[in-house]
Amino acid sequence: MPILKATKKNITVASKIVKKGGTIIYPTETVYGLGCNPFNIDAVNNLLEIKGKRTKPFPILAATIEDANKAAHISLDGKKIARKFWPGPLTLIFPKKPAIPDIVTFYQDSVGLRVPNNKIALELIHLSGGLLIGSSANRTGEKPPRSIQEISEELKDMVNVVLDGGSTAQGIPSTVVDLTLKKPRILREGPIKLEELSDVLTSST
Repeated sequence: MPILKATKKNITVASKIVKKGGTIIYPTETVYGLGCNPFNIDAVNNLLEIKGKRTKPFPILAATIEDANKAAHISLDGKKIARKFWPGPLTLIFPKKPAIPDIVTFYQDSVGLRVPNNKIALELIHLSGGLLIGSSANRTGEKPPRSIQEISEELKDMVNVVLDGGSTAQGIPSTVVDLTLKKPRILREGPIKLEELSDVLTSST
C-alpha cells in the first residue's frame, strides 16, 4: 500500500484505482475517509471486510449537489439546506434511488450524502465519477483519524492507496440529519447545529 502526497497527479492515480474497483484512504475537512465506488458491489463488500463488524449504512460523498441527485431523491427543503451548507460538514439523509446498491445502505431505503469542503476530496470525487463512499478511515469502534499518523498500519495495509493531505481542518465527524421525515432530525451531533438548519428552513428563499 503506497502513501502518496495528495498532488494533482496522485489524486488522478487514486481516482483510477477507484474506477477499477479498488479501495483508498483520503482526506476530507472532517476526518480521513475510507472510500470506493458505491456502484461497485465487490468494492463495497471489500470495504465491509476492511471496516469489520459494520452494521450501519455507508455515507456517500458527492462532488456537487447534481451528483448527489444521482443517488437520492432530494426534497425542496433538502436542496435549500444543501445550498446553504454544502460544501461542508453536514450529511443529509434522503430516500435513495434504485441505482445505489442495497449493500451500501444495509437494505435501508435511504442514503446519507455530503459534499465535503476539501479541495483534495472534491477533485478526487469528481475524477472518480462524482460519488464516493465516505466512511471514516478506521476499523469499527475505533476513533476516526484526523491525520495519516492516526490511521492504524493494519488499515493502511488493507487498501490500495493512501492520499496524504495533512491534518484535517475540523477533526470531528459531520453532523448527520435525517430529512426523510416531515421535520429534520439530528442523528449525530457535529459542527452544524439544529438551530442553524431550522433558521435556513424558516427563512425566505
